Amino acid sequence: MTRPAAFLDRDGVINLDHGYVYRWEDFVFVPGAIDAMRRLQAAGYALVVVTNQSGIARGIYTEDDFLALDRRMREHLEQEGVEVSRVEYCPHLEGAKVSRYDLQCDCRKPAPGMILRAAQALDIDLVRSVLFGDKPSDIDAAGRAGVGRAVLLAADGHRAVDAKVAPEFASLSEAVDALLGA
Repeated sequence: MTRPAAFLDRDGVINLDHGYVYRWEDFVFVPGAIDAMRRLQAAGYALVVVTNQSGIARGIYTEDDFLALDRRMREHLEQEGVEVSRVEYCPHLEGAKVSRYDLQCDCRKPAPGMILRAAQALDIDLVRSVLFGDKPSDIDAAGRAGVGRAVLLAADGHRAVDAKVAPEFASLSEAVDALLGA
């Protein structure tokens, strides 16, 4: 029995992107994001976070730092009635400062690896799924994975004036209103 997923980029979609966020005390949810995730879940979507985390490869924070923040985020969301089915992250970056992460991988968006792994693990129907991201690389990854719909959001819920590609919606909340009906 396959079901659709809502694939969510993390920084800029779920939380404000202050640049390399890895500590809970620096993690701030984008206004309306938690309620939007709750509504997606209630509509039958599995919630899957797919996030590039090059700060690991750059030596800014460790994989353990990322996992600790991920645990705190998921605990907080559970208290809010939101269950994240899976988190996929890519710690890789070609030319990385931390040599073990210096590689060309199949998971760093725009590559589709994170999406495909989650879809296989959770028996996700990609055609009925949607991805919400704030960068063109998110949208490209969705297309390469065969995700039925990809939605470009403005980072942090604010439309950038100088964006090369205009976002479809200002925020996850606004996009979910349009997808599910306000």
